Amino acid sequence: MASIDSSSVALPSGTQWQIASQGHTAVIVEVGGGLRTYTADGEDVVDGYPADSLCPGGAGQALQPWPNRIRDGRYTFEGTEYQLSLSEPATHNAIHGLTRWARWHAVDVAPDAVTVGLDIAPEPGYPWPLRLRTRWSVGAEGLHVEHEATNHGGTTAPYGLGLHPYLFLPGASVDDLELTLPAHSRLLVDGRLLPIGAAKVAGDAYDFTSPRRLGQATLDTAFGDVEHDDDGRSTVVLAAPDGRTRSIWADGTFHWWQVFTGDSLHGERHRRSVAIEPMTCPPDAFRSGRDMVVIKPGDTWRGAWGIRPGHRDTTTAASAGE
Repeated sequence: MASIDSSSVALPSGTQWQIASQGHTAVIVEVGGGLRTYTADGEDVVDGYPADSLCPGGAGQALQPWPNRIRDGRYTFEGTEYQLSLSEPATHNAIHGLTRWARWHAVDVAPDAVTVGLDIAPEPGYPWPLRLRTRWSVGAEGLHVEHEATNHGGTTAPYGLGLHPYLFLPGASVDDLELTLPAHSRLLVDGRLLPIGAAKVAGDAYDFTSPRRLGQATLDTAFGDVEHDDDGRSTVVLAAPDGRTRSIWADGTFHWWQVFTGDSLHGERHRRSVAIEPMTCPPDAFRSGRDMVVIKPGDTWRGAWGIRPGHRDTTTAASAGE
């Protein structure tokens, strides 16, 4: 059985579930049902946070039933207009869904895996009851995560999911990291970080389809037109000069990647790691309808993603430049 720290109920992140297998160890938390830490052979793979701290910068959180921002928190679905609470008041947006500060519960616990669950109660801005399940597991292939969202209501529900892990290569500067991202377009945003258009990335400073050093790039950018391999997966790779890598993959239900270089974070977390976030849909999808998931009454949506630490041969790896 995975270790459960029963003394942690007073911690900001609540109960802690530790899972471990073959040198990989992760801690999943009650508040938000997210990932607090993940290490491989004792080295940090994600930029986590202490058990006695409030989750900083969305680290490791699952963002649902929508990721990113909704303009003015207002959207229309199947002819009815809804108004969400403005959880980002400075920009008059609703941001990152409804679940990241809720208390999730353990559904199933094993030494190398834990499944956590949450029931979303209907509210005026989102009147659909969803049953959410997330299974976190570790093993030789790294961290593997499976999500389910079941619509227990009587009408069709809009839905989206994003994840917020900060990939970390201890001792390596973000400027020196190489990013490989199989996406051919990016969203253009306004001062509220809401989409106002799109642009192809071919040949410009946002083209990471081949390995490219981040340098001074400041990114809080959604990338689309994502490539998927023969297995239906899309994979983003972050590499340090010494050859250490962090690979994050997502299955074909995820159509977008958000990349955030941490420039707006304060203190020691400022530009220390890179959030590489698989998203099923882009920002403001409840308004645009673009890649928005629609779950019929009684149906269940499923998606999966994961993280693999590794190492590549630096004698053959070459940067595409800054």
